[in-house]
Amino acid sequence: MAWTSIHRYARISPRKARLVTQLIAGRHVNEALDLLRYTEKRASSLVTKVLRAAIADADEQEANTGELYVHEARVDAGPIIKRFQPKDRGRAHSIHKHTSHIVVTVGEGRRRK
Repeated sequence: MAWTSIHRYARISPRKARLVTQLIAGRHVNEALDLLRYTEKRASSLVTKVLRAAIADADEQEANTGELYVHEARVDAGPIIKRFQPKDRGRAHSIHKHTSHIVVTVGEGRRRK
């Protein structure tokens, strides 16, 4: 059995968020929460919220939270918010604000690789 939690349209670029999700993939949930607590990346707080939500979903289904592992932690690219910055002589440069979809799946027992 596996439980998935998703944070859609997170205002962080996927490249930056993937650095954090790669740290926790395949780890025990307590170890993953400890890693996220001491990681100094901005994405760690977003991934922590998603991981805690997945653990809470598993707890509601009366799963043994002591045996939960992170089966999947991935970041998909969301839509790009496009803005313009005025420049000299009437020009405009485009600014792309990237968004992400953070997906964390937890399950009982280690995932086989």
